[in-house]
Order: sequence, then C-alpha cells, then structure tokens
Amino acid sequence: MNDLPTTVLLVDDDDDAADAEPVQAAPNALIPILSAASDKETARPALPCSADDHVAPHCLPRTRCDVIEREATQGVPRNSEARFRAISDASPLGIFASDAQGRCEYVNAAYQKISGRSLAQMLGTNWSMTFHPEDRQRALAEWRAAARSQLPFHSELRFLREDGSIIWARVNAAPLGGGGTAQAHVQAVEDISMRKSMEFVWRAAEEALFEEKERAQVTLNSIGDAVLTTDLLGNVSYLNPVAEAMTGWSRDDALGRPLSEVFRIIDGTTRQAAANPAQRAIEEDRNVGLIADCVLVRRDGAESPIEDSTAPIHNRYGEVVGAVIVFHDVSQSRAITLKLAHLAQHDVLTGLPNRLLLTERLSHAIGRAQRHGRQVALLFLDLDHFKHINDSLGHVVGDELLQSLAGRLAACVRATDTVCRQGGDEFVILLADIEQPQDAARVAEKLHAASAVPHRIGGHELHVTLSIGISVYPDDGSDVDTVMRNADTAMYHAKEDGRNTYQFFTADMNTRAVRRLFVESSLRHALKRNEFLLHYQPQIDLVSGAITGAEALLRWRDPELGLVYPGEFVAIAEKCGLIVPIGRWVLRETCRQVQAWRDAGLHAVPVAVNISAVEFRHPDFLEGVALILKETGLPSRYLELELTESVLMHNAESSVSVLEALKTMGVSLAIDDFGTGYSSLSYLKRFPIGTLKIDQSFVRDIATDADDATIVSAVIGMGRNLKQRVIAEGVESREQLAFLQTQRCDEGQGFQLSYPLPAEDFARLLVGGNDLQPWCRPTEGDLGPAWPFAR
Repeated sequence: MNDLPTTVLLVDDDDDAADAEPVQAAPNALIPILSAASDKETARPALPCSADDHVAPHCLPRTRCDVIEREATQGVPRNSEARFRAISDASPLGIFASDAQGRCEYVNAAYQKISGRSLAQMLGTNWSMTFHPEDRQRALAEWRAAARSQLPFHSELRFLREDGSIIWARVNAAPLGGGGTAQAHVQAVEDISMRKSMEFVWRAAEEALFEEKERAQVTLNSIGDAVLTTDLLGNVSYLNPVAEAMTGWSRDDALGRPLSEVFRIIDGTTRQAAANPAQRAIEEDRNVGLIADCVLVRRDGAESPIEDSTAPIHNRYGEVVGAVIVFHDVSQSRAITLKLAHLAQHDVLTGLPNRLLLTERLSHAIGRAQRHGRQVALLFLDLDHFKHINDSLGHVVGDELLQSLAGRLAACVRATDTVCRQGGDEFVILLADIEQPQDAARVAEKLHAASAVPHRIGGHELHVTLSIGISVYPDDGSDVDTVMRNADTAMYHAKEDGRNTYQFFTADMNTRAVRRLFVESSLRHALKRNEFLLHYQPQIDLVSGAITGAEALLRWRDPELGLVYPGEFVAIAEKCGLIVPIGRWVLRETCRQVQAWRDAGLHAVPVAVNISAVEFRHPDFLEGVALILKETGLPSRYLELELTESVLMHNAESSVSVLEALKTMGVSLAIDDFGTGYSSLSYLKRFPIGTLKIDQSFVRDIATDADDATIVSAVIGMGRNLKQRVIAEGVESREQLAFLQTQRCDEGQGFQLSYPLPAEDFARLLVGGNDLQPWCRPTEGDLGPAWPFAR
C-alpha cells in the first residue's frame, strides 16, 4: 500500500474552521479534523474546505480503522499505520495502543507527557501499569464489565507518574480490528487534572456552604428564641420551630402571608395594634426594637408578653432584601421582675408594705396634704412583750401571731391608708388624709380593741397589747424623716408609760429622745473608761434572818449623766450589741470580788448574776464561764446564774444541755422572774434548777390581791415539793414579809430587808457574821419611790 499524505487538522474553540484554505498541494490527502467532543459544530464548516471528516477525542480509538477503511473505499493505497501515528502525534490527547494481550505497542507524545514515561519505557508494559494502585482494581473491573457488554470503556482515574506525582485522567478505550475474542485496543487519555481541581474546589465550597446552612438551620431550630424572617414586601419567608409554637402558625401555613397576619402584636397597656417592626427595619435600614409592653397574640387568641429585636437583611451588594425578627416570651421573667419589685417593697412574712414603700407613700401623702391644706397622721406600733412569746413558744408561733395581728390591723383602717411592717414586732400605719388629730386617736383606740381579742395559734390562746406613738403632719414635722422620727419617739414614751396605750408626740419628748441617744453614745465608751460598778443586794433567810446569798446588780457612773440604773441602758446595750461584753464584765467582776472577800478571810456567800438571752445563746458562753472561774480562782459553788423562763424555753432541748454543762462545773442555777414567762412543768422538772425566784410583780400586791397571794402560795408549795429553794423578790413592806413567812417561803430579797450595797458596805455585813445591820435597812420614808431603781 502506497504512502499518501494524511493531514490532521486540530480545531479548538479559538480556530475558525470555515476560514481553512483548501489543500491544493495534495488533493488526494485524507484530512480528518480533531476537535473536542462538544465542538462538532465548530468543525463541520471545515468540511467544504477539502477536509474529509472530523474526529472527536473519544473517537480516536476508532480512527485507525476508519482511516484504513476509507483508503480502501476510495481506492487509494495508503500506509494506515504511519498515517495513524501522524494523527496521534499531532493530538493533544494521549494515545495508548496495545496488542491482544494488553501489552503496549505504541504511545504518542501526549501520553508520554501525561504518564511521565518515554515510549521505550512503555513498550511491552501492561496497559494498566500507569494507573494509581488505589484506582487500578476499579478500572479493571469497569473494563471487564464494558467488554462483556460490548460497550465502549470510559473511566476517570488517577495516573501515578514516574516521578511519583499524580494527575487525573479520563480514559476512553475501544478494540481494534475484526471483532475476535482477543483484540488489540487503543486508549485515548485526556488530562483532566485542572477540571478535577476545580471540581474539588467547587465540591469543598458546596460542602462548606452546606455545612454552614446546616449549622445555621440547626442553630435556628435549637435556640430558645423565636426567629421569623420576611421578604422586602413584608411577607413571611421563614419561621423556626419556636416561632411556630409562639405564633401558632406552622411554617407551611405562614410562608408568603403578610407579617401582620402571622406576627400579631399589640400594646399591652392600650390594647392597640403595635407598629410593624420589620417594616421599620427595612425602611430605616437599622435595628429596631419592640415597644416596652408588647404582647404577642397567637393564632388561637392566647397572649404572651414578648421582647424582640428586628434587623434588616442585606444581599451581597448591601441592598436590603428583607428583615429578621428575633423574639422571646418574657412571661416568666416579667412575673419574676414583678415579684422582685413586690418583695422589694413588701414584708415577706405578712405581705404588708415595708419601710421603703411606706416612705414613698408618706412622701406623696405629705405632698398632697400640703397642696390641699390637709393633715397626715403616722402611727408607730410596738407589740408589747412579744419577745417573751417568741422566746418561750418559738419563732413559728411568733410568726403566726405577727401574721394574725397584721390582718387585724389592716381591717381597722381605710383602703387609702397604709399598714406597714417596720420589722420585728413593730408596725407603722399611715393615715393619708385626716381632718384633725383626734381622727388618729380614734384609729388607735380601734387598734387596741382589735388586738385585745385573743389570738388562737398553735393550741395557744395569746393575749397581746400595743404601745402606739402618733405624730401629725404638719404639727409634728414638715418632712418624712421628722414625722417618722417623732412617731417613733412617741411610741417609746407609750412603752415607758406602762405599755398598752398610745401617746401623741410632744416637744418635750425630744429631750428624752436626745438623752437616749446620748446614753447610747456614752455607753460605747463606758467599758474602756471603767465606768461600771456592782452593788450587791443580800438574800435573807426568812426564818433565821441570816444572809444566805446576794445578787450582783449593775450600775453605771457616767461623768455627765451621773449614776445610771440598768433600766435606762440595758435595752440600749442589747440593741447596739454591747450586752455580751458588758455581761462578761459583770460576771468577771463578781467572781473577782467574791474571791477577794474570801482572800480577806470573810465569810463569803454565793452571789447570783443575771444572764441575758443574748449571752446565754452566745457560742462561747460555757467556755467564757469556765475561763473566768479559772482566772479568778473562785470555787464554782460561790457562783449562781439567774435566767428567765423565756431564755430557757427558747430551744428548750439546747437549754437543757447548756444547763447540764453548768451544773457539771458546779455552778448553781436559778429561774429569775418566775411566773412571768411560759415555762413547761415537764421542762422545769428536767432543768437542773436549784432556785425559783418569784417575780416582784406578784409579791407587790400579795397583801391586798387574793389572786397574787394564791399564785405566790402555789409557787412556794411547788418549789418545796420539787425540793427547790424559793426566793421572793421585791419584798418592800412588813405586810409582804409577814405573808411570806406565814407561807414558809425560804428566802426574801428587797428593800424591806436591805438596799443593794456597794462592795465595801456588803463586806461590812460579812464581817458582822452575815447578819443584817440596821444601817442597811430602809426607813419608812425610803420605801416606795426608790425600789424600782434597784435593778
């Protein structure tokens, strides 16, 4: 077969096949056009310019056969092999020709470049040798499947080049020759690394976008806030599940509907429709919020207060394309806020307004009264002896009593008035508008009548009274602080005047109030300045007249106030936190003095010391008593501690353990003011008490009051049966002494027997053989006015 010229015309997107010149030099030359598979239309105009046909890349495996067949049909002898090689070498696609066993017979220049191997390296090698090991088995499986189905072979896989680098290629293969079972094949290999790289980039971008969208979707579905978006026209374009639940609209039902239909909001105060926040955000291109008291109306009509923020949505060019509304239900937080606001202005126990709210209302009431020429009254109330109830029956009963009293007080005033719990057992009543002070007096009387009715609480019938102080605007003050301070002052005077009464503020009360403040200020320096001293009042055996003991009584000698008795400063000391250090001083000084008498060879007697509730409950109380006894060297049998029933009955079980510890030390114990508290006989039997002291309030009228006489006789009998020593306090007349002796009371203490004496004078009694001397007894003129200051 003669070799005739064969020309391969390569056509790409930039070639204009229509402009190709006819080949005149070799009119019989075969001119195939090589173009991309998609460029068939580009190649077709070249056919009239003497080209015979065009060849797409995937058809190259068939090109050799086609060339030979065409030479035969045209009757022109040609060398097909040489012509095929010319065509393949001019191709940008790699060509791999193999024999029937798959061994390489030929590769073109493009294939050598793609595989990174020369023709010499490739000849005789298997056609799959250049495939990446990880892709080889897959490619061979696809090859066999194509062969079985007599279909063209197409695959995309990686080539492992000689230098170890990897490229992606698309491989197309077809058999050569006459269709026997073992045939030669030719492969067309196209380098698609660039496309693959772009695919990987696009796939990574798609994955990132998908992940971002998925993350955003999961976030929107899982957050606690409702999210709703609209388009530029204000129609709903998205709701998350929370928004669906809060609006009552499903996403499918809501999409495309106007926002005002799905997101219905009203002003909670006016009940009018609220402005559309999305429309404002779109029009003003900024974040906007809802009105302060915004209420969302669900599809079913249910309402819930909400808070939100709305922001415009922008596209990539910064243009507003819609809005997003993020909102949440604030029912719970608003309820908590209201509750906290209520708690900030109200007493937790009684629910009454507290001092903060009272001050605000008093300020408003004074302002109104000033404008309209009216008067305002303020009543300060203190529950008399509440501490005894609280200490003896416990805080639970005490709290219930305060709640019961609060209800009665509120029932005694108008709805426009205010009943406030000041704290503890103190209440304040604001009468916001009165015509004259007598109106406040009538309310005070009404309050006394209401409190006089017994309170039945926890199986107890409790009787309480009130001490009330009254101040009136503008007579007793022109501002809130002055009116409140003067009402408080008047209340203290009501307590000092015997309790269960009311007092209007008067100008002279301020003088006493100033003295009380001065006492508090001076009291803080009294310990440091060694201004306290003790007097000792003998306790007398009513049969023999011998001194059996004494009670240490505190006095304060102030440089300016003079001699101050406990009644004027003990309550103040308790309020300002000085009662514990003062009490320890009394205990230490008593022990020191008794030991000094012993060291002097005197016939010392046990001395009793009063212990307050605060001292008794102090965590270091027991340790302090033991330490003082040790440091002073006083034997414990010379010390007796007096405690009231109220102190002991507060947490009685704890009191038992403390008393047992004191008894173990050898300290004697006495119940002071017996009969005035609320003790239990069962506990009285358990307490290791050696002495009962009958309160002077019972002793005072035993000669004239049958009830008091009966009570005193009963206590003396009970003490005798319980084998406890009984001492009558406040014995200040011969008649009282005679009655006590008739009832066989063990001992007595009072002005009829002896004044409280300074340590030096009491020592003279001890020198005299523990018998009372005439100089220590009061004369007839001394009895009466002096005795209240003895303690």
